[in-house]
Amino acid sequence: MTTLSNDQIRQLNNYSVYLEPSGTPLFHAKNVDSSISMIKLISGAPTDPIAASFFMRRVGMFISMQFYMMTMYDEIWDGPLENLMFFSTTEYGNKTISTYIREEYFRETRKNRAEDVQLIWEQQCYPIIQQLRSTCSVSPLTLWENVFGYLLWHYYTFFDNEAIADQAKQDWTLMQDEAIWTAFASKSFLSNYLKGKSPAQLINSPVRTTCCFSKDIPGLQKCGFCPLYS
Repeated sequence: MTTLSNDQIRQLNNYSVYLEPSGTPLFHAKNVDSSISMIKLISGAPTDPIAASFFMRRVGMFISMQFYMMTMYDEIWDGPLENLMFFSTTEYGNKTISTYIREEYFRETRKNRAEDVQLIWEQQCYPIIQQLRSTCSVSPLTLWENVFGYLLWHYYTFFDNEAIADQAKQDWTLMQDEAIWTAFASKSFLSNYLKGKSPAQLINSPVRTTCCFSKDIPGLQKCGFCPLYS
């Protein structure tokens, strides 16, 4: 266990990840498959696939914070999926879902960082995607792309920061590693998303190949990477 600084906690909170929930946790990362109706009700999504996509964008904020903490602080959250919890809250006047995790499960990254990269992709992100796909007809590409947009921004800024640029580039390469991805998926979805381009080349372009349906959630707008408006 490590003790998080105020700056770390503030950054987590900026991405709707909290060490204390502002409401009662409603479900966790191992029973997402039985919670789609609740997600749909909270988000106001008109269909189950749109609700699934909405929720994966919220999960994407947690996953992006995992890699942010890895590169910036050499720390990640490594708790059981039952302790990756979600609660209903309000942001900017809209009902939404935020993440609650316990600080005791933060630890320093392993010497072999590839192990931690694989842990995040395979043991934290992938199981949630599988559960969502088991409940409704939603493209896995849509769900993966809902995670990658946040990462683009973080690593775009990291690469411009001389203090961490080298580490950021190493982590960015590991995050795309085919050997890691093919342990649980047919390909590196991140590598396929990037198509060999850097974050700086993609940050202001419609890099997505699928629509995340953000435009169909009450109170939200289309995302900046939408392929429908390229």
